[in-house]
Amino acid sequence: MVIFLAIFCYLFSKIFKLSNRHALNNALIAGTSFYIIAIINEAPWDIFTHGFMLASIYFLVKTLTQQKKVWQNTLLASVFFGLSFLSKGPISFYALFLPFLLSYFFVFKPKNLKAKIIPGLGFLLIGFLIGGWWFAYVRYADPKTFLEITTKETGNWSSYNVRPFYYYWSFFTQSGLWTIPALISLFYPYISKKTAYKKAYKFTFWWTIISVLLLSIIPEKKSRYLMPVLIPLALNTGFYIEYLIHSFRNFTSKGEKFPVYFNFGLFALIGIASPIGFYFLIKSHFEEYLVYYILASLSLLVVAILIVKNLRSKNFQNVFLATVLFMVFTLGIGLPLSKNLQDKKDFQPIFNSENNNIPLYSLGEAPPEIIWMYNGKIKNIYKNNEILYPEDKKFGVLILNRDTEKFKKLFSKHFQIQFSKTFNLNVGRKKRERLVRDYYIVLKK
Repeated sequence: MVIFLAIFCYLFSKIFKLSNRHALNNALIAGTSFYIIAIINEAPWDIFTHGFMLASIYFLVKTLTQQKKVWQNTLLASVFFGLSFLSKGPISFYALFLPFLLSYFFVFKPKNLKAKIIPGLGFLLIGFLIGGWWFAYVRYADPKTFLEITTKETGNWSSYNVRPFYYYWSFFTQSGLWTIPALISLFYPYISKKTAYKKAYKFTFWWTIISVLLLSIIPEKKSRYLMPVLIPLALNTGFYIEYLIHSFRNFTSKGEKFPVYFNFGLFALIGIASPIGFYFLIKSHFEEYLVYYILASLSLLVVAILIVKNLRSKNFQNVFLATVLFMVFTLGIGLPLSKNLQDKKDFQPIFNSENNNIPLYSLGEAPPEIIWMYNGKIKNIYKNNEILYPEDKKFGVLILNRDTEKFKKLFSKHFQIQFSKTFNLNVGRKKRERLVRDYYIVLKK
């Protein structure tokens, strides 16, 4: 899906008559932005919902701007719009599509919209039919649960994980490698004078800003909710990168030179120091990771040399491509070395066979990681402060350690309870309580 998203960044860029190189650079920026990649490690469906929505936006713009294949583009826009909704409801509609719509109409002010009214209505109708059928089915098949979930999720927007309005204002740092270029690309008075594509730049600028503002309005905030902002931000950063490719050789101002040398020189320095850093990282398992060590060290060292060489010759296109390679090698070869950082001394996985084939239940919702590893059903028997006792004579129950007293109070009267073990799915230095569950075996008296 990262590749899918990058492809549509390229195609979308071409709509605005950007050169092949400029469009490709936009795609590479998006595909190597830190949180676009990092979010797939968390395994939510954000990458799907926003990837599909970008494809929908691409075909919708083609519907609005082209006279040929109007209904083909409308249908494709509707299908991807529906797939985005099926992936994660209206999240991408609010965070990516609505900001796009506002900025696009504000900047380009499309003409002859009367001819597009019927395709536009068709887009919305087909899109909502595809995206809404599952919600309609669940609402019909299990209205009680549907309303409970809807009420809970809606309530979360205003009462769960509440952060201040300015929580997202450092959003450009989520682009990782491109943090400084992304920040500079947001200096509208500066970049608008340097680019030949003024309207396209104005559009991506406002798309980025409006997206951040709309997300900031919602009281509930999480870092991963910023992922859709990185899409227009990548396009916006591309204008600054293109300016550097054309003009870096002629820079005389220290104010323009410094951020370039600092940003890309930093990655060169990291690449040069990587053999030493990797050694201290894996010295206790050096033989085990020797092949990865050699490959990672040599790759990043070569990339660092390429960055330094091209910075000296002021060939910024090659500096840019070398920086992309830095990210590729770090993920492809260097990442396995990070396994050595994982602290697995408390790791205790959960398997179906552990429970001797007896039914397993949970006091409260079990986290998806535990369900996935268990590879079976783990029914929640405690909802809305009500307990639903299983009919089995013998079964297992997973509980949070802090719920031990509650569990004993609910079960000790009619059941024999016996602590078995603690399952712990935490790896690494960060310990998350939600990935730890005490396992009890329960017998009817």
